[in-house]
Amino acid sequence: MTTRVSTFPLRLPVSLKAALEKISERDGTSLNQFLVIAAAEKIAAMETERFFEERKNRADRKAFRRILNRRGGVPPRPEDGIE
Repeated sequence: MTTRVSTFPLRLPVSLKAALEKISERDGTSLNQFLVIAAAEKIAAMETERFFEERKNRADRKAFRRILNRRGGVPPRPEDGIE
């Protein structure tokens, strides 16, 4: 299976392009590959944020409280506390 690619002109301030070139060289990648990876990482972060936001909105807070307040179980261990 071949990945289809698309091209487009990208306008960057000279200082930003120079910084990206230095970093991509240090990373051992081409400028293009570095920018593709950076874009993929940003998309992954934003999609992860969206995923958890959707999960939060589906939460049943009454059920959550009911589970937390049920009888039985084992009390939290000292290392389970929030500092």
